[in-house]
Amino acid sequence: MVRVTVNPRTFDTGALRRGCVVLGLGGLFALIVALRLPFCPMAGVLGVPCPGCGLTRATFALVHGDVHGALHLHPLVFVIAPLFLGAVASAAFSYVRGPRPRSNAVAKPWLATPLATALAMGLLALTLGVWVARFCGYFGGPAPVQTIGAWAAQARANASVLTP
Repeated sequence: MVRVTVNPRTFDTGALRRGCVVLGLGGLFALIVALRLPFCPMAGVLGVPCPGCGLTRATFALVHGDVHGALHLHPLVFVIAPLFLGAVASAAFSYVRGPRPRSNAVAKPWLATPLATALAMGLLALTLGVWVARFCGYFGGPAPVQTIGAWAAQARANASVLTP
């Protein structure tokens, strides 16, 4: 049997708590996806697809190998999904790691560079352009959305079918 001892002076309990928060939020997202809850506020409340509508479904289609279906749901899935997943992973890692002591040297984050800003503005313009084009019927038309009210009605109907 292996015995592991942890020095309470060097063990970072804050990182453990922050890790549990990240796991809890990940579990909440997984539950929302498993229950097929509409989690886009614009689509859920207004019934109008947002510029990113279809990206989650497109990412899942891509993970399952359905490239055509992914591109139909959102044509920018190959660009936006990896960027988003990378940003979420980076933010989660930085949060769990916790604050770092500041050094005297001023470090310029790569996101603050003019090139990163120009690329982000270009991606934003491209995303908004695809959004408008979809309303005009291009790229398969607007992504299908479901309001919270429609989801609740469907859930009630499914529950009444299951109960004898």
